[in-house]
Amino acid sequence: MLVAKNFLMISMPGGMEWVLIILAVLILFGGRKIPEFMRGIGKGIREFNDAKSNVKKEIEEGMQEKDKKAPSSPAQ
Repeated sequence: MLVAKNFLMISMPGGMEWVLIILAVLILFGGRKIPEFMRGIGKGIREFNDAKSNVKKEIEEGMQEKDKKAPSSPAQ
């Protein structure tokens, strides 16, 4: 029980931790690979947002079509 309470008290990294994380990324990937990596992340986020908006639009259109059809058709 004590371990579970301590486990849940993990917080976001502070200033020095971010510096160490950035240094580790620079060492692992190098300065030339980071822009390519960030570009890939940007494209992925953009594609995800486009897909999300397309799904939302399709759902809204489907609901509007349903609302238009419901009053004209008799319920049996």
